[in-house]
Amino acid sequence: MGKRIRVQRRGRGGSTYRASTHKRVAAAQYPAMTPKEVFETSINGVIKSLVHDPGRGAPLALIKFENGQDCYIASPEGAHEGQQIIIGGKAPADIGNILPLGKIPEGVLVCNLELRPGDRGKLAKSSGAYATVVGHTPQGTMIRLPSGRTRYVNDYCMATIGVIAAAGRTDKPFLKAGEMFHWMKAKGHKYPRTSGRKMVPAVHPFGSSKRSSRRCTTTSHGAPPGQKVGLIAARGPGQKKKRAIR
Repeated sequence: MGKRIRVQRRGRGGSTYRASTHKRVAAAQYPAMTPKEVFETSINGVIKSLVHDPGRGAPLALIKFENGQDCYIASPEGAHEGQQIIIGGKAPADIGNILPLGKIPEGVLVCNLELRPGDRGKLAKSSGAYATVVGHTPQGTMIRLPSGRTRYVNDYCMATIGVIAAAGRTDKPFLKAGEMFHWMKAKGHKYPRTSGRKMVPAVHPFGSSKRSSRRCTTTSHGAPPGQKVGLIAARGPGQKKKRAIR
């Protein structure tokens, strides 16, 4: 008789699979401001402190503005405590300042980028990440994302000038399995992860290394918990074969 598979144990909600979110400092997002108001004005602020947030690669910068608002953002490289920060359309394109994309010159590297006006920052927030302002068009500002893809974004979307700090963090290897374990635990991930193919058939639907035991990895939405693993409600069985273009 088998045992409950990993997805069943996660769904139960035990402490083993629960992230320790009570240790986290705050969400990294811009202050709640009207996009059009920020586009036409500028507000001065100062970086009060740089803090570490568990499970996050880059440090957080606490910024207090003169209008009484404050926020945490992923700190750009080169920022320091006591640095003057300006948010708004009239701010210069200096490291750390927050400007609408419509006011940022072409070729400037930005981070903490809003996908839609007022969503307070969604893109290019991981260590060493940045996006590039390619050009300004009637459709909006063309941005080259960290993945290399380009897309148009609204001119009222705000972004921070610079590159996210801790760019070389991923270059240092994990010398011990314990370091990887504690890093994953801070992010709320279970480590190590054993693939279903490496298990016996009694404990996982994909178990057994025998070729005769291999099965399709797609499953329906209505599958029971012990069977609902793999590609859920997929249209195809896996990666499509590449065909030559004639």
